[in-house]
Amino acid sequence: MVWLKTLLFTIIAPGTVTVLLPSLMLSPRWAAEIPIWGALQFFGCAPLLLGLSIYLWCAYDFAAKGRGTPAPIDPPKQLVRSGLYRFTRNPMYVGIVLILLGEAIFFASAALFFYAAAIFVGFNGFILFYEEPTLRRLFGESYLRYCAEVPRWIVK
Repeated sequence: MVWLKTLLFTIIAPGTVTVLLPSLMLSPRWAAEIPIWGALQFFGCAPLLLGLSIYLWCAYDFAAKGRGTPAPIDPPKQLVRSGLYRFTRNPMYVGIVLILLGEAIFFASAALFFYAAAIFVGFNGFILFYEEPTLRRLFGESYLRYCAEVPRWIVK
C-alpha cells in the first residue's frame, strides 16, 4: 500500500510542480515550437535526468526504509538517514529543483529559471517552518544528531 500511496503522491505533487505547471508556463509556444535537439537540449537533459533519479531514489528509500511516503500527511515512520540522506537532509527537493533547471535549460526559458528559483525558496520556507519542527517533534534527539551531522542543502 505504501508503494501505491508514494506513486499517487508523486503524480499529484511533484508531477504538478515539474510537469503540469511548467507546461502551462510554456504553452502555447511549446506546443507549436518543440525544440530541435541541439546543445541546450542535451545540456538540459543532464540535470533533468539527475533530478529524476534523485527523486525516485529518495521516494524508494522513504517507502522501503522509512515505511512511509514523501507526502507530509503520510511521512516515514523511521528517520531515513541512508542513501542520499547521508549527504544532505533534503535530496528530494534538490532532485525536484534539478528537474526544473533541466527543463529551463532544455526550453531556454527564463520563466522556468525564475519558477525553479521560486520553488526553491518555497521549499526552503516549508522546510524551515514546517518540516524541521515536525521532524524534531517526531524523532527528537535522533533528528537533532542527524541535523548536526548532515547539512540542510550543501554537502560538507
